[in-house]
Amino acid sequence: MAGTVLAPTERFVDRDGVRLRVLEAGDRDAPVVILAHGFPELAYSWRHQIPVLAQAGYHVLAPDQRGYGGSSAPEAVEAYDIHALTGDLVGLLDHVGAQQAIFIGHDWGALVVWHTALLHPDRVRAVAGLSVPPIPRARSRPTQRWQEKFGEDFYMLRFQEPGKADAEMAADVASTMRGTFHNLTGPDAPPGWLREDEFDHYVTEFSRTGFTGALNWYRNYDRNWESTPALADTRIVVPALFVGGTADPIGSTMNPARAREVVAGPYTEIWIEGAGHWVQQERPDDVNRILLEFLRDVESS
Repeated sequence: MAGTVLAPTERFVDRDGVRLRVLEAGDRDAPVVILAHGFPELAYSWRHQIPVLAQAGYHVLAPDQRGYGGSSAPEAVEAYDIHALTGDLVGLLDHVGAQQAIFIGHDWGALVVWHTALLHPDRVRAVAGLSVPPIPRARSRPTQRWQEKFGEDFYMLRFQEPGKADAEMAADVASTMRGTFHNLTGPDAPPGWLREDEFDHYVTEFSRTGFTGALNWYRNYDRNWESTPALADTRIVVPALFVGGTADPIGSTMNPARAREVVAGPYTEIWIEGAGHWVQQERPDDVNRILLEFLRDVESS
């Protein structure tokens, strides 16, 4: 393919005062796939998927989302609400002159792409979420629901106070990242799924940026709920895919059985036996195969 670059290169995209650092690969005239990472991750988390998707004939864009890595980190907490986060992804489409993309997200990035399909349906050709399924709008305020269901020590409640968790996590970045990856890794993950140099990349980036931008996403849960009452009656109608790991510890906080309350179009749910939370890094071959099959089905529909 003329103009095809399989190894990712960097580009910077400016939108509404925010600059996003984006990893890009593939033919710029090809259908667009946007990859949205989770917490605490980076565009680098898609390193196993980017060249494979580019080789399969897609124009791949994977941003460090706002608050992360080489992208801007606005100071205001409200700058990280769901409208800003989904707007950033749509802004990537505007930047490359594309009307639609297939959006694929992991963890928090999955929440963002599910919401992109709800808030910007005309820009979404298909959508896939890894580790976090599509779930309907909560009936009550998120922080209130967490207190009732999980108690005051629930990690997302501890993240709500600005400054405290930020300082605790930044005090020893290597320990923070090691604990996060270890605690959410499936018992059957292959040895060495995260090499030392790969681990060091995360430590270097978060040592430079800290965690405040990333934690501000969590501090918008209530604001997101307050600002999206219309989503109670909105459905995802494009082809949708959820991929989960059977050993993902955060599974108890999700309810994939409710996916059909928000997805009205074609929907596929696939579980990878023994995989933990970092599914596209732990089991890249399985995830790549599943994603390529999904993309083929989308293109043929």
